[in-house]
Amino acid sequence: MTLKLIACEVMYRELCSAVARSPHLVDIEFLPKGLHDLGAEGMQARMREAVEKVDESRYDAIILGYGLCNNGLQGLTARSIPIVIPRAHDCITVFFGSKERYMTYFHANPGTFFLTSGWIERGTATGDLAELSIQHQTGMDSAYEDLVAKYGEDNAKYLYEMLCDNDRHYKQFTYIEMGIEPDDRFEQHSRRLADERGWAFRKETGDIGLITRLVNGDWNDDDFLVVQPGYRIVARYDDHVMTCEKVAP
Repeated sequence: MTLKLIACEVMYRELCSAVARSPHLVDIEFLPKGLHDLGAEGMQARMREAVEKVDESRYDAIILGYGLCNNGLQGLTARSIPIVIPRAHDCITVFFGSKERYMTYFHANPGTFFLTSGWIERGTATGDLAELSIQHQTGMDSAYEDLVAKYGEDNAKYLYEMLCDNDRHYKQFTYIEMGIEPDDRFEQHSRRLADERGWAFRKETGDIGLITRLVNGDWNDDDFLVVQPGYRIVARYDDHVMTCEKVAP
């Protein structure tokens, strides 16, 4: 098969490693992580644009290195060739290798912020995506000093705690090691972040199996949604994560 892979750049190292071993010809297009910060409608528009630019006469399928990502892929429609996506809420599911393993870990470890090589190297939005992000539009990325200058110290303290201090929701860093890292630099970086914040630190071994099966064309129904031409992605609130529905003529 000849496949077009459109993926989030936080999976860069893992997908490049898997594509190098795939039996198929896979053309890769990485999109910036900052799409997640545009909100559902903003991300949907950018993803639709990326898919519609594909010359589908050259490929057998479009495969997506994404999860549902806060409904950022809701409504994405297959045109003349199938679209294939892991049944995952987000990329952390993909790094864990299955939605079942991720959900077990998630419920057992509340307040966890996950890190991988891609999240460390590419996890910050820049340029126009940073300007268009929900965080920027709502002031959630404001510096405390800027809020003081604009609203006064008492109001600034309240606004910062309510809108900008996202760390208050977390108490642990979990670094997921995928087996493709050149050395321990990413783990050590994660440990330093945990020490600086006074958070707990855990290291988990990831599973590249879901990524490998995606680029190898091994798309079982439990782990992947295959969207046939004329159908679109629809979110589900159960273990299947997503389904597809026929687009009205």
